[in-house]
Parts: sequence; C-alpha cells; structure tokens
Amino acid sequence: MEFRKAKTSDAEKIHALVNEYAKQGLMLPRAVSQLYENIRDFTVAEDQGRFVGAGALHVFWEDLAEVRTMAVDPAYQRKGVGRQIVDHLLEDGAELGIKKVFTLTYQPEFFASCGFQLEDKNNMPQKVWTDCINCPKFLNCDEICMARMIG
Repeated sequence: MEFRKAKTSDAEKIHALVNEYAKQGLMLPRAVSQLYENIRDFTVAEDQGRFVGAGALHVFWEDLAEVRTMAVDPAYQRKGVGRQIVDHLLEDGAELGIKKVFTLTYQPEFFASCGFQLEDKNNMPQKVWTDCINCPKFLNCDEICMARMIG
C-alpha cells in the first residue's frame, strides 16, 4: 500500500467514491469543484497503482484542523487502509503545528478506533461552520462531532 499527496488527476476518483457513499447516506456529497479546490488537503491510498481511498486534512486555524471526506473502496475496508490514511493526515497536522483535529462524521466507531472522542459541536469555534452554510443539512445537522489532540 502506498500513501501520497493527491494530484488533480485524483479528483474525479475521489468524487466517484465519495458520492457513491453519499447515495447510501453514509457521508455527505461533494461537488467535484470542491475537490479540485481542496486537492492539496488530500492524501490518497493506492494498491499497486490502483486508487483505493482518500481523506483530507483541512486547516481552520493555527491549531485546529478537520479530517474530512474520508472514503475507502469497499473492497479495501476493514484492512487498515482508512486508519492509515488518518494516521498520515494526523502526521501532516502535527508537522503543521496543529494541536486539535476534529471530524464531523456518520461513522463514529471508525473514528473512535483512531483515537477520536465525542465532542459537543457547540464547543467548536464558529469558523468551523463556514463550510456548513452550503450544506443541505445545515439547519438539521445529524453528523457526529469527534476530536482528538495531536502534536
């Protein structure tokens, strides 16, 4: 398994995988334009050159970042790929000086296995919610907030 920073050529693959999960209600959809705009946030997993998953670390402030848009090909789930992507993202965050990483998720068990704990969304700074304004679930958010300290 190889892990690397995403390239623009990965955006369509990330889009297809994420939106397949979104159709099942397992994560929120992403526009391909959002992925291109944030491609530098992404780490990609490949198995012998085959795209098998991705996740992003989006920096919000000096010491706060979010793990977002985490998706792993169903054929590679429960094989440690997602956890390794998260580990790479946390390493990137630590190198940047990030102290706290959070996620908004429908998969709390996975993130708990990566050391995240439940966090009250209301404890998050208002800056976090800037992306939420365009979400179709903005007024009725049902994602679970989890966080962990790093660095």
